[in-house]
Amino acid sequence: MANRVYTSSFPCRTSLVFGALFIFALSAAGQSDLPKTETGSKTPTYEVVSVKPGQPGCGGMSVGWNGRHFSARCITVWGLMFNAYKVESLHDHPPGLPDWVFDVEATVGDDTLAGMEKLPPMERVEVSKQMLQALLADRFKLRVHYEARIQPIDQLIITKGGSRLKPWPEGQQQRGTSWGSNRIRIQGAGMDKLAFILSDALGRTVVDKTGVTGNYDIDLKWTPDDQQGTPNAGPTLFTAIQEQLGLKLEPAKGPVNTLVVDHVEKPSEN
Repeated sequence: MANRVYTSSFPCRTSLVFGALFIFALSAAGQSDLPKTETGSKTPTYEVVSVKPGQPGCGGMSVGWNGRHFSARCITVWGLMFNAYKVESLHDHPPGLPDWVFDVEATVGDDTLAGMEKLPPMERVEVSKQMLQALLADRFKLRVHYEARIQPIDQLIITKGGSRLKPWPEGQQQRGTSWGSNRIRIQGAGMDKLAFILSDALGRTVVDKTGVTGNYDIDLKWTPDDQQGTPNAGPTLFTAIQEQLGLKLEPAKGPVNTLVVDHVEKPSEN
């Protein structure tokens, strides 16, 4: 399928990727160097890959990664792209992108795994993304490029009363992030992470303009819009951001790097 363009976007900044979909469990020791990925001669790839059509009515998508093995059930092309490229939210699904559903299994070779185990956690994330990009290019013939476009965004800024952010204790090792329909929990991360999660929660690009650096302990709670007016309803998300964090979202327009899909094909089963 050629000559058809699909788009998805993320703000022009570095953001933490994989959201709540990826689970990493990698050790800290290794025996060999990772293959070069930027200007070197070799991009890391999965050693064994299986792509099969998903079962009819397979239900919700699930993705897991335990260091050696990548497994995705009932996943669409967009689900794979969300984990492979810099996109801000699952809500940014490109209009018209095929809704094929697959079960994907991929295994890392010993040399690549050993190299990955020597990397810091965020570098492992980047390498894993590159490997998934290679899988998409090989099996789905996916070709993409980025374009800068001016689009509506939300800017995360500090209120006039000042922020109410609680700094993360220095030296505290345990960190984590989770979010759902009425709560965001961030332990030991910065404003870029909060902006990323808000983008996913709102289905709209959020850019950090607070100027705040460092890591924080954030426990943001609100009542979803469809439950407002019910007994014991709490604040809306927008109100909770102001009352609990001393921050607010301000509508604006700004440059957004847009992921454009130039070509994608339905892969053959193996």
